[in-house]
Amino acid sequence: MKSIQSALNSWKPNPQINESIHHLRVELLRDPLIVSALQNKPNITEKVLDNSLIKLFEYKKEHQNCQECPGLQACPNMMKGYQPDITVNREALELTYHPCSLKLDEEQQKKQNQLIQSLYVPKEILQSSFESLDIDESREEACVKALDFAENVRPGEDGNGLYLYGRFGVGKTYIMGAIANRLKKRHIETFIVYTPDFFREMKQAIGDGSLQEKLEALKTSSVLILDDIGAETMSAWIRDDILGAILQHRMLEKLPTLFTSNFDYDELENHLSFSNKGGIEELKAKRIMERIRHFSRAVEVKGKNRR
Repeated sequence: MKSIQSALNSWKPNPQINESIHHLRVELLRDPLIVSALQNKPNITEKVLDNSLIKLFEYKKEHQNCQECPGLQACPNMMKGYQPDITVNREALELTYHPCSLKLDEEQQKKQNQLIQSLYVPKEILQSSFESLDIDESREEACVKALDFAENVRPGEDGNGLYLYGRFGVGKTYIMGAIANRLKKRHIETFIVYTPDFFREMKQAIGDGSLQEKLEALKTSSVLILDDIGAETMSAWIRDDILGAILQHRMLEKLPTLFTSNFDYDELENHLSFSNKGGIEELKAKRIMERIRHFSRAVEVKGKNRR
């Protein structure tokens, strides 16, 4: 049995095949797409072109796919969502790839979606916007100040937030959702948290070792929204080691914190002074409230129950 090498040595090229290859080569190198891609590439010899015909065919095919784009999910290119560029590498041409506009849009959307993180907050809240809010006299002041905050806040430079309080169901959380979505358009990261469930989770996080990671996420978010503060069962540990630690860090770093509550400032201070063990710690409650009062503007949200 002949070796592969000896078989290749004895093979005689077919003139017709060679003529076809030559014709394809000439046609390829005259293609406007290839001419345009090669015109700014210096020192491309005939040898380089002969060594790179397969790459040039691939380049042409991939760009034709893009011209007839069937959409990102159905992209037929070798790397879905990527287009090739031609580079010179010694005696051959190589293809490098960059994301197409659809891929860039998808990546941008993913980044946008990551700008709003939430815990225990209903999806409809995260879809709220100022355009969809029902603004009447009873909520006009809150909506105006919320929009002003969303348009002008500068995390890291100005740590002042908002404290929206009022009866159950008047739409405080929806206004916060609108703020979060407006901040998303400004590429400002927002973390919105339903406080009672979050505090319960923090107790469980001690056991699974995730306490510090979760605490750090709330400490460092550009904007933090604590929804329904005052509805939780208060303990000294939650007040001092969790809430106190979050607010202290954010105060020092000038990161705005926003709140919704059924309580006004005085009522929340009274709530914070009690623990689930029956003790009363007014001084520690005042320390927490000093941070909340100093770095938030209280606005009462009135109106009918919209739930």
